[in-house]
Amino acid sequence: MPNRNPALAVALMLVATGCGLLPESKAAPPSHSAAPRSSTPAAATPSPSAAPVQAQALAEARSTMTENLKLEVVGLNRVKGKHLVVQIRLTNTGTKNLSWTGEMGDNTRPLGKINWASGIGVLDAAAHTWLLPYQPAGSPCLCSDQDRDDLGYFIHPSESITVYGVLPAPSGNPATTTVVTPVAPPMLNVPISDDPPAGDFPDPDAEPVTPVTRRILLPSESLDKSEETADDGTDLRVNLSSDVLFAVDKATLTRRAQAVLARTGKLIDTSPATVVKVEGHADSSGNDAINDPLSQRRAQAVQRALTGLLSREGVRFQSRGYGSRRPLYSNDTEEGKRRNRRVTVTFAKPTSQPAAASNPPAPDTGELKATGKAEGQPIAMEVTGLRRLPGGLGLLTYTIANEGTAETWYNELHHAQDWESYKYQAASNVRLTDAAARRQYLPGRLQVPTDDGATNYCACTDVSGVRISTEKFAPGQTRTFWGLFALPDNATTLKVSIASFRDLEVPVQ
Repeated sequence: MPNRNPALAVALMLVATGCGLLPESKAAPPSHSAAPRSSTPAAATPSPSAAPVQAQALAEARSTMTENLKLEVVGLNRVKGKHLVVQIRLTNTGTKNLSWTGEMGDNTRPLGKINWASGIGVLDAAAHTWLLPYQPAGSPCLCSDQDRDDLGYFIHPSESITVYGVLPAPSGNPATTTVVTPVAPPMLNVPISDDPPAGDFPDPDAEPVTPVTRRILLPSESLDKSEETADDGTDLRVNLSSDVLFAVDKATLTRRAQAVLARTGKLIDTSPATVVKVEGHADSSGNDAINDPLSQRRAQAVQRALTGLLSREGVRFQSRGYGSRRPLYSNDTEEGKRRNRRVTVTFAKPTSQPAAASNPPAPDTGELKATGKAEGQPIAMEVTGLRRLPGGLGLLTYTIANEGTAETWYNELHHAQDWESYKYQAASNVRLTDAAARRQYLPGRLQVPTDDGATNYCACTDVSGVRISTEKFAPGQTRTFWGLFALPDNATTLKVSIASFRDLEVPVQ
């Protein structure tokens, strides 16, 4: 990967597809009509009669946000064994100019700009990590910029531009990966090439850059609300409800607590953990003089109980009370307060076992479709896949269609429970339920570190910001939505609940 020469790169924009010098034998010249910023002879305009060479698509998707925006992965190259160059062709399949600015920008990046392709990334499922383009000093990312790369604001009808991102390669040197963008469902099993990428791209080793990664947190909870678990791929964080474990203002475990703690004890037994943290927490009621010692005593009570439940040696416990200083949810609602009254047990994630090969095939669940009404118009939902990914992840995809004769708005997808906290509105009103285990799985969260903890973004379709019209459906229009979830190892079917549609029993693929 050669070092990028800014002056040369700008001069060669006419033979670039939004990402640097691409040899004409391997990639098409840009389809947009923006004029080059330099008249350097090396950037001579191709002959109008020359047929453009279209790079073969490795995968494709249709934008949920903009109906006529087609996305195709046309390059996925691993460089130096540690970097990845991702090239995506954007095509306007409609009859009007299409503004792509803002579509490909990363909303989770504080320094992001809407005219940068900073949202191009890959999913490192095994590591529970969302990988995005590197961030150099003073620049949002190593990626395409509409101004710097002469991409323009619009894609003309039937024309294309190609944008790129340079980012860390996924762990484990995989042969394929999942390509992600802000506007379309993830594209699975895209092959990674170890050949040099077709073009001239910035070298992340040539200047100081910061990797931009988002830890994926996968939450689940028991149906009786006695505990909730968050899996970040490395550790498990089990939040035990203080309302179940203790009487009000008490630190003596209830009879019901033993059954709740038994599951946590089994998880610790099957994990490689040598250190287990037990932390007591309170809601915002009362004051520190009451909450701090009470939360400490409750943490110690849980520690003693767990110690007696373990069957293996070599586990050391650390207990501490934090009072009300570390809420997980807003204390403005009763449900938020209830969930903040907890004892949190954190330890290394148990080794996950894949589903046994002898599992029976999933039963025939019939048509995976449900119907309803939106502003009087018939609207339909159909599950198109529940696919198992590495690392215990699952990808749910489904469509929403306006089957009526008039335009309608459908905004139930982001009407999640009030205690859930996401940065933007997203299609988070979805649950997967394992009835046999009496457990439900919530949409995954992309965590962005902040000075006072982390900000959560839903690992699902975004329906906010510049995409405000996503909830608006024309007659006959269908859109595809998605979400990442934890999947139990041996499940062959799960109940899927999406907004107010009837529940569906969906096979795990």
